[in-house]
Amino acid sequence: MQTDSSFTFVLFGGTGDLSMRKILPALFEAHRAGGMLADSGKIVAVARHVADRADYLEWVNEHVKPHVSKNGVDETAWASFLDRIEFVKIDLGKAEDFALLRDAVSGMPGIRVFYLATGPSLFVPICHALASVGLNENSRIVLEKPLGYDLKSSNAINDAVGEIFAEDQIYRIDHYLGKEPVQNLLALRFGNVLFEPLWRREWVESIQITIAEELGVEARGDFYDNTGALRDMVQNHLLQLLSIVAMEPPHSMDSDSVRDEKLRVLRALKPIDPRDISKVAVRGQYHAGVIRGNAVPAYATEPGVKQDSTTETFVAVKVEIENWRWAGVPFFLRTGKRLADRVAEIVVNFRAVPHSALGASALRGGANRLVIRLQPNETIRLYCLAKQPGEGMNLASVHLDLAFDQFFREGQMEAYQRLLLDVINGRLALFVRRDEQEAAWRWVEPILNEWAASNKPPKPYAAGTWGPAAASAMLAQHGTCWLEEEN
Repeated sequence: MQTDSSFTFVLFGGTGDLSMRKILPALFEAHRAGGMLADSGKIVAVARHVADRADYLEWVNEHVKPHVSKNGVDETAWASFLDRIEFVKIDLGKAEDFALLRDAVSGMPGIRVFYLATGPSLFVPICHALASVGLNENSRIVLEKPLGYDLKSSNAINDAVGEIFAEDQIYRIDHYLGKEPVQNLLALRFGNVLFEPLWRREWVESIQITIAEELGVEARGDFYDNTGALRDMVQNHLLQLLSIVAMEPPHSMDSDSVRDEKLRVLRALKPIDPRDISKVAVRGQYHAGVIRGNAVPAYATEPGVKQDSTTETFVAVKVEIENWRWAGVPFFLRTGKRLADRVAEIVVNFRAVPHSALGASALRGGANRLVIRLQPNETIRLYCLAKQPGEGMNLASVHLDLAFDQFFREGQMEAYQRLLLDVINGRLALFVRRDEQEAAWRWVEPILNEWAASNKPPKPYAAGTWGPAAASAMLAQHGTCWLEEEN
């Protein structure tokens, strides 16, 4: 992906965890690859915890370098990358400090990208401060999740940001949309006639989307205890993945065509009756347990978490889409912390054959399935039945693999790298439009409200397991199970 797009990339929260682990490493990989970033492009870090540029570069060497280039750092490329970086010390609470930023970037070339790797409470003050010094022109702004606490607060942030930046200047980032298998899901569906006739209710029995983490809340207890898994993961990542899986073929791959089709899916989600929430949504909270031989504490004893917290660390929910393609097909979404493994995957279970002369195994639901693995290794695997070698017609499950790292010689592009390049080059297709976000919040809110009003605590599950038993029972009612339970 070659570019001549000159840019000035301004990174708010330049010493934060996200900048350290994701944003700066992604920019370095684009720089190292050559041709992806214009030679004239500059990175301007904004923070208040270091004194000057020299101190900031020392911080980058210490905290960012360990997260780049798995096979070692090219020191020449690293040195030239550091040459791109400038630093401005700003107290984000002081609007007058933004004049320092204006002066620093005034002579820098190209489009200005403002990446807000900060808490959402700072989004609006930063936008107002940028406008006060005239930096909202010829610019793009990137907003990290969570964008609000509910529909009302999300709308308040979007209204305020929208007064300063036009919608086509606003890039609401969801890094799962930049992952290679998600892009390949679009290629498989819309580039191959093989799957299109099967991608509908007549042939699909159910779909599972899982984002599981082994980690707990780490140092984010204060934030997480006021957020929970439903807001942190379901409202954005999981519903975005669902919309990609279920969308109709877009007219083209331009930004509005893709996002229009995603929006149609989100608006077709069957509203949840509050009286049915206990039947279609499971919330859990991890207790002490063991993960890979290491004892881990309960959520309620994590730093920053209230001892009597009822915040969910696990959610499983059944979703239905009320349209001609998907009516009657259950989508099961699941996410949680301190689960048995770190995995993100989409599982498309196809229906069993209507009649089999080859035995009962061919009639088993899920004998044919497509598994799209997003992490830790990015693969697409198609399962089918084949005859076992030897006497008799005995069937066994086999699979065809597309392992990207083995098939393609060139290295894969990380999600943040792809998305940051899209921002610099003005491509909006992989970013969330405001109406998408509103539709997702609108669907999630009845669950949020019911759980807030309920006196029932989240269902407990031991760290190192796959969550509360109720999540498995919900699938069992539909004659199916989670993928790992089948094995």
